[in-house]
Formats: sequence, C-alpha cells, structure tokens
Amino acid sequence: MDNNQDKQWYALYTKSRGEKKAFEQLTALGIETYLPLKKTLRQWSDRKKWVEMPVISSYIFVKIPKAAYRDVFKANSIVAYVSYKGKACVIPDSDILAMKRTIENQLDFSIEANQIEKGQQITVTSGPLEGIKGEVVDIKGKKKIILRIQHIGYTLVVNLEDANFKKY
Repeated sequence: MDNNQDKQWYALYTKSRGEKKAFEQLTALGIETYLPLKKTLRQWSDRKKWVEMPVISSYIFVKIPKAAYRDVFKANSIVAYVSYKGKACVIPDSDILAMKRTIENQLDFSIEANQIEKGQQITVTSGPLEGIKGEVVDIKGKKKIILRIQHIGYTLVVNLEDANFKKY
C-alpha cells in the first residue's frame, strides 16, 4: 500500500449502531481505522453492566490514501464520508491525536493561570495532549476547557490539570 505520507484521515458515517461492525470490517480490509470508545455503565431492568460505547455516534475514522477512497464502501456498515460542499473532509492528524490522547489517558488536566479567552488558538505544551492545537470554544471554571475539532463539527471537553499551554 502507499506510504504513510500519502494517507489522510477521514470521518465516515456508519449505519445506526454500526460503528463496531464497521471497525471490524474496515480492519479486516487492511484499512487503518480509529473508533473512539468510552466505558459507560448501562442499566437494564435486571442488571447493570459496563460497556464500551462510541464517543461520537455513527462516526468512525479511517486513514487512507486517495487511491483507496472507494475501498471503505466494501464494508457494508459504511453509509458515506463526512463531507463539506460535496467533498470529503480531511481531518488533520493533530485532531485524531487529540481525541486518542484524551480518551486513552483518561486523565484530568489543568491549565496555568495564563489568561485565555474564547476564540483563542492554543497549543498544549505539556501533559498527554502535548503538541495539540485547538480553538478555545468555552471555559468552564479553572479546570475545564472546550476545544473545537472543526473538521467534523464536534467539540472536545477536556479537564485540564498539570498541563501548560501557549497562545498563538
């Protein structure tokens, strides 16, 4: 397959509740796939159980070269690419990295006492999100910041502790 430099991340819509099946099918096709999951406690009438649920319903991410654009549809759980003006949205590696680090580390972060404001662009300079850039969408107290993942239309709520950042 093409080298990694030719590959780009894309978001795909899946059939309703088909994210895990899509992940299995795409992985079986040899396509680099990312499905962000979180553990949640589900309650049924007779029991409670911890289950892994997709962070973003009906979304899955693939890293492919342009030549493999149509290959994702070999997985029957895929509905379409997330697109803007008819063109599939390319998602920067940094946005995927931000999601991965946030989910995998499950850590609370904090922000230095620097003055930050809504709309500011920041780069995290330490902690698990080091190197991640984002736009501050909202600030909730002193320990929570909301970063925009603009290419897929979602925001990421991150608790910040023991992390530094710089404005740009």
